[in-house]
Amino acid sequence: MAAPAASPVALAEPVRRVGPIWTAFISLANLALWMAYFGPLQVLLPEQVGGIAPDGKEAALAWVTGIGAAVAMISNPVAGALSDRTAGRFGRRHPWTLGGALLGGLGLLFLAGQTTVAGVTIGWCLAQIGLNAMQASLTAGVPDHVPVSQRGEVSGWIGIPQSLGVVLGVVLTTMVASTVESGYFLIGGLVPLCVLPFLRTPDPPLPREHRPPFGLRRFWISPRRHPDFAWAWLTRFLMQLGNAIATLYLLYFLSDAVHYERLFPGETAADGLLVLILIYTAAVVLTTVVSGVVSDRLGKRKTLVTVSGVISAVPALMLAFWPQWGVTVAAAVVLGVGFGVYLSVDNALVTQVLPAPEGRAKDLGLINIANSGPQVLGPVIAGPIVASLGGYPVLYLASAVIVLLGAGLVWKIKAVP
Repeated sequence: MAAPAASPVALAEPVRRVGPIWTAFISLANLALWMAYFGPLQVLLPEQVGGIAPDGKEAALAWVTGIGAAVAMISNPVAGALSDRTAGRFGRRHPWTLGGALLGGLGLLFLAGQTTVAGVTIGWCLAQIGLNAMQASLTAGVPDHVPVSQRGEVSGWIGIPQSLGVVLGVVLTTMVASTVESGYFLIGGLVPLCVLPFLRTPDPPLPREHRPPFGLRRFWISPRRHPDFAWAWLTRFLMQLGNAIATLYLLYFLSDAVHYERLFPGETAADGLLVLILIYTAAVVLTTVVSGVVSDRLGKRKTLVTVSGVISAVPALMLAFWPQWGVTVAAAVVLGVGFGVYLSVDNALVTQVLPAPEGRAKDLGLINIANSGPQVLGPVIAGPIVASLGGYPVLYLASAVIVLLGAGLVWKIKAVP
């Protein structure tokens, strides 16, 4: 459904550049979001599940993360569609940002008290519902407020918290919090606090007469009518799938293949994971904003996405053939460079293929399924490979092939250079 002729500010294509304050506040909110995702995924959930079911930790973790990702696949576009229809004086996005942060925080607090795999699964699903509602509204902030000529740069600044969130989440859960329970409480309390500054930024209200309809048909975007959107979705899905199957068992890879504890007596695999994340994040920070600015000036989004995919496949090959600590450190550097380029450029590219302004959050929620969907499919692929189909070498070779396929298919997009 097209917007009426006299479109309100909330549906207008932005033309005025956003300032550093707006960018800083949305980046802080994104930092909270990714901290809440990756602190549990990288440390808390593996340790909690490993303590509950030590003999079947791989399978149990796959169930927890897979079911949580399935919930995310549904909640993100639904929350986005409801955000698109929200007509009140507080704006379309801010109520969902705050509500999602509160629910996500409560879900993490609930996780702290769980002693069964079923309880952990329920808690992670609650957290995913809230965090994905928050993500849907924050993601729509870029096409809502940022002109196309600035989206690579802003996406770069927003991309940095995605990597810093991993670092902060791991630091808080390994060096600040002394237990899994205190780690959940710490992150769960910080998430809503970090979104408060962004709630003070403008969020133009949507007049009720401009509310788009809500129904199941709204969640289907025809690949025939919108082929660029479909190819952008598939490209992201494959890139994220390759990343998901490579990182799901990274903590176990350090312990079982690299033998980190044997190399560094007195330390744990979680300590090694933190070192890798710090190195990876430094590489991301050094590349993501620069590549976003370059893509804005050159307008060559697809070329840079392909370059990022090729670079990101190299670390998977390194880990497949040389499961050694020094090689793993070098792989973290290369992956950080590749993913830093990808973060800013692909986010900017996606905002340029959205079908209609009145459905930005819903459409970006559908795009975000390409982020969460691989978390469902990843364990299905990675679990059997690690257990009985070749182990970690085959796992990382599969990751490289999938990433390269995604990097090549971006050229099917026609509307973006």
